[in-house]
Amino acid sequence: MQESKKHIPGPAPAALNVRTQSRVLEISFDDGKEFSLPFELLRVYSPSAEVRGHGIGQETLQIGKRLVGLTGLEPVGNYAVKPLFSDAHESGIFSWDYLYWLGENQQSLWLDYLARLHAAGYPDETGRDAIAQVKTGGACGHKH
Repeated sequence: MQESKKHIPGPAPAALNVRTQSRVLEISFDDGKEFSLPFELLRVYSPSAEVRGHGIGQETLQIGKRLVGLTGLEPVGNYAVKPLFSDAHESGIFSWDYLYWLGENQQSLWLDYLARLHAAGYPDETGRDAIAQVKTGGACGHKH
């Protein structure tokens, strides 16, 4: 008889703030971790099928998202939010676990994204603000 695995929920958000001027989503979790997630990072790592595809290797490289904004942030039950982006992308549902993962892995995600842009021939397309923040520690999730 196989034992069923229970999903143990991760940290829950304690506060969520949309900063339209600086284009970041600030999120504090009940374990004390805080992250400042740029809208561009959220957009290019959207968990939607449009971005991820329907399986490994079907991802679509997102370009031209450097200045993307949020026009809204809708709650999805008690487990997620759905950002409404200024480029009309509205299909990604970001669970609390996924937002936490994005915050924890933000630096490596940015570097991977920039490498993929460069490999595709778009080295100056986007990410310039983000990489400067990563290099100076401004978007790594730590308090300053």
